[in-house]
Amino acid sequence: MQEKHYEVVIVGGGISGCALLYTLARYTDIKSIALLEKYEGVATLNSKGTANSQTIHCGDIETNYTLEKARKTKRTSDMIIKYGLQHGYNEKFMFQGQKMAMGVGDEEVEAITQRFETFKELFPYLEFFDKNTLKEIEPRVIFDENGNERPENVVAMGVKSGVYTTVDYGAMSNSFIENAKKEAKKTCEVYLNSEVQNITKVGEKFYIRTANKLSLSADFVVVDAGAHSLWLAHKMGYGKDMGCLSVAGSFYLTKQKLLNGKVYMVQNPKLPFAALHGDPDILADGCTRFGPTALAMPKLERYKGMRSFPEYLQTLNFSKEIAGILFDLFKDSEIRNYIFRNFAFEIPGYGAQLFIKDARKIVPSLRVEDVYYAKGFGGVRPQVLNKTEKKLMLGEASIDSGDGIIFNMTPSPGATSCLGNAERDAMKVCEFLGKKFDEKKFSAELVD
Repeated sequence: MQEKHYEVVIVGGGISGCALLYTLARYTDIKSIALLEKYEGVATLNSKGTANSQTIHCGDIETNYTLEKARKTKRTSDMIIKYGLQHGYNEKFMFQGQKMAMGVGDEEVEAITQRFETFKELFPYLEFFDKNTLKEIEPRVIFDENGNERPENVVAMGVKSGVYTTVDYGAMSNSFIENAKKEAKKTCEVYLNSEVQNITKVGEKFYIRTANKLSLSADFVVVDAGAHSLWLAHKMGYGKDMGCLSVAGSFYLTKQKLLNGKVYMVQNPKLPFAALHGDPDILADGCTRFGPTALAMPKLERYKGMRSFPEYLQTLNFSKEIAGILFDLFKDSEIRNYIFRNFAFEIPGYGAQLFIKDARKIVPSLRVEDVYYAKGFGGVRPQVLNKTEKKLMLGEASIDSGDGIIFNMTPSPGATSCLGNAERDAMKVCEFLGKKFDEKKFSAELVD
């Protein structure tokens, strides 16, 4: 087969890779771009609508975000909203809704109250909801199964309407591909069923070997392949100071619409995973989805059997430093009990009974018969372990070789930040290749 050469090859057809393809096609003078995806379509894993909470994470109700992080995330989350409005995707796969962060009990009430005062300048639309207001706008968070008011003090901060809160990121991924291909005088090719097995640099070119024996080369490569990004980096000798812990998120679905909007809880600062929340699922007729759980599992992809187990072992990059990080996590009783409890959530029958006890913090009237385990929902989030700093790295991680290849690992809020990350990488690609990134056009359409 004759080798096909591209200026840029993107590995991974999740929302991050698709957003980069669109950004390079629309905002740079790069002429030839290819995207390689190992499965039959784009966004079939973690970017799929059933694999995540479909939330636009801008930092207003995510209590584990500092003000500085919220300021950065707000900029990138605004980009996907402006993209959606620019192309008329509002009310197609991008929706407005009600959302809030709720505190239960005096300690959490104080935390929400202080947070509201700190964050209302950055998010002027935020409102403070006392218990009486919550009775009106989200009554199921206040009343139990007998119609009695819950005894704890409860407040929330959020917005009732007029703000975009929800996206089907799978549909958005496909839209990026469609719009990239519309750009005139650009070659934007997508190769499906093309699993990348090896990347080699010879001279100034990268040669990409796939399972279906494609013969491709590139001047620059960006790997947006989730947990597999670190696997490919290790194969090329990069990121040896990192290991990867795979954490899956499961969900429970209700049989009816219980909540009018998104209800998030106060994050436990000790736990490096998202707090339980309830969301109206746009792919399940607005029925409420509770989750995510946090389930450590020895594979890089969910619902694909154990085919990625060997890759997981290589990516874990086990050593005494990794063992030390894991030991430090498990020796904390709160974290240890949380991990074991989340394993128990997966047990048929018993798991629902146990899960309900946590979910009743959001909806006190919730019964076991109201929910069922959402089979096939949830994805895998790569949590990077830093061997040098001997700690779990929260959020996104990126390895820039400085030699023409970048490896990105983007757990939540990676989908929300997809265009912001694409902007960052597009600028690096253009600088390396001597190409132009049209900052003025990018800002006019997605930032200003």
